[in-house]
Amino acid sequence: MNRRQQQRLLARTLFFILFIVAPPLNIFRFDLTLNHFILFSQPWTLGLEAFQSGDVTPLQAGLNIILRGFFPLALVVGVGGWVSWRWGRLYCGWLCPHFSVVEIINSLMRRASGKLSVWDRNQLPQQQSDGKHIVPDGSWWFVTALAAVAFAFLWAVALLTYLLPPAEIYANLWNASLTRNQGIFLTVATIVLTVEFTFARHLFCRYGCA
Repeated sequence: MNRRQQQRLLARTLFFILFIVAPPLNIFRFDLTLNHFILFSQPWTLGLEAFQSGDVTPLQAGLNIILRGFFPLALVVGVGGWVSWRWGRLYCGWLCPHFSVVEIINSLMRRASGKLSVWDRNQLPQQQSDGKHIVPDGSWWFVTALAAVAFAFLWAVALLTYLLPPAEIYANLWNASLTRNQGIFLTVATIVLTVEFTFARHLFCRYGCA
C-alpha cells in the first residue's frame, strides 16, 4: 500500500467514524420527534413557528424559508457539483462511508473467491500490483458474510439515529427493548443492506451514486 492509498484509507476511516457518531454527538441529524434538523446541537428550523404565532411578518417568514431552507440546499448541491466537476469522484474515493464498506467486502471476497464480486466471471491475478500474493481460500466466505451482515446492521442503526434520538435507540438496543417500529426498521434495513453489500454494492456506486 503506497502513501496515497494509506491517506485514502485514513480519510475514509475517519469519515466513516464521523458518519456513525454524528447523530449521538448532535453534529447533524433530523429528529422526527421534534420535526426539525439539529446542527451542532442547535435546532435548525425554517422559523415557521414564529410566523404561526404572529411574531414575524410574512416577508420575514419568506426570507427565513429562503435563507434557512433553499439557500443551504443550493449551497450543498452547488459545492458538491463543483467538487465533482473539479476533482472527479473525490467524495467516493476519499470520504464515502458506503465505499469504505465496499472496499472491505471487496478485499474479503477476493480472499474467498479471487474475485471482487459474485458476478465476475474470471478470477483476478493472485499477484497484486503491490507484490502481495493472495491465494483464494473458501474459508473466507464466512468472514465475508459476517462482515456484510455486521456492516449492514451498523449502517441500519446509524441511519435510524439520524431520524430518532440516538440516546433512545442505543439505550433500547442495550436493554433489548426496541419498539415495534424500531425493530421493524432495523430488521428490514439490515436485510436490504446485507443483500446490497453482498450482491449489488458496485451497482449502487455506479448507478445510484455516480
